[in-house]
Amino acid sequence: MTAPRRVVDGTHVEVAVVGGGQAGLSISWHLTRQRIDHVVLERDTIAHDWIDRRWDAFTLVTPNWQCALPGFAYDGDDPDGFMGRDEVHAWIRRYADSFDAPVVENVLVTRLRDAATGGFEVVTDQGTIRADQVVVATGGYHRPVLPAVAAGVSSDIVQVHSADYRSPGAMPEGGVLVVGSGQSGAQIAEDLHLAGRRVHLALGSAPRCARFYRGRDCIAWLSDMGVYDIPVQAQVGGLTKRESTNHYMTGRDGGRDIDLRAFALEGMQLHGRLTAADGTALTFSPTAEASLDHADSVMESIKTDIDRYIEREGLDAPTEARYTPVWRPETEVTGLDLRDAGITSIVWSAGFRSDYSWVQIGVFDGAGHPTHQRGTTTTPGLHFLGLPWLHTWGSGRFEAVARDAAHVADSIAARAGRSPLPEEAVVPG
Repeated sequence: MTAPRRVVDGTHVEVAVVGGGQAGLSISWHLTRQRIDHVVLERDTIAHDWIDRRWDAFTLVTPNWQCALPGFAYDGDDPDGFMGRDEVHAWIRRYADSFDAPVVENVLVTRLRDAATGGFEVVTDQGTIRADQVVVATGGYHRPVLPAVAAGVSSDIVQVHSADYRSPGAMPEGGVLVVGSGQSGAQIAEDLHLAGRRVHLALGSAPRCARFYRGRDCIAWLSDMGVYDIPVQAQVGGLTKRESTNHYMTGRDGGRDIDLRAFALEGMQLHGRLTAADGTALTFSPTAEASLDHADSVMESIKTDIDRYIEREGLDAPTEARYTPVWRPETEVTGLDLRDAGITSIVWSAGFRSDYSWVQIGVFDGAGHPTHQRGTTTTPGLHFLGLPWLHTWGSGRFEAVARDAAHVADSIAARAGRSPLPEEAVVPG
């Protein structure tokens, strides 16, 4: 790449993009295509989160055919498979190289503020640049969250966040408690379980989805049904949908369901929500069965929607029996002593908190989330990209990031007085 290695203090650009992951690179592709002068500022290295915050056995949950960034679709030999962590990282790096994205790596943006003469000042640890417009493409998952209950756990117990979990072998010998049953928690519990570790899992309210149903990947069905394209404003609950938890499944070994009940039959210990910790003594609410039933009910409701779609469209698809629970807890364990259970470590899969403290412009709600309309804020020239549910459920997936980037790029071009380019160069959604 021929991108500049450092920020030159006092430089002026038409657009500054903060964040060098898939979202920042997607908008950069469009800006490059429209010949809009810009720079992409990345605090670490391109797409580093895919390496730094994923475990060794991580795979995508979405199939490879959904991996399509602007001008750069998946070109491997396994479109129905699921790329692993290192493959995704390498693919995004190749994307940046494919159009010589103007990325400055290892530069930290410390403040974004209005410039006295119009536009914005982007203050970095290498100097300050002026920009007519800014795209914040840092995603929404900035700071790992440890719940308050973690402070009550004995210092003898090793505690890691899911962002720092790497492999079963990297954990201390002994049993492991995983707290949280969202996508990361369920997959990490599976990773430990498959390695023969003694696993306890504290369940939350996350739903699940079957990997395959009636002859196809469920994501393929839902994609054809347009589920991933419904704007967040049209969802039940509207913008509150942005707080929802994704369904758990896995792309491991070609893709499969994660059936926690089956893991329980094989020895995994399932608990309700963790509510208190005093040294090595933990307290759980008696909600394990309710959590499992809820996850299954969501999975079955998705299958019902697929059935209706198949019937409505007159499609020829094999029939399939519905899921029957293979295990139920005989009793709910509400108290557990970590030492007595042989548990030496805890993996907290409690999510992340956004941190925009460096953005000194009033475009945030009371919870610190940016307010925007499909990425464009009420501050002229300030945009956000790469957020979950930025516009649709699909906004967290590669191909919808591509659509969102095209929309934001059009807004940028219009504000810059550029004529729209022909649609044939835009990645279809």
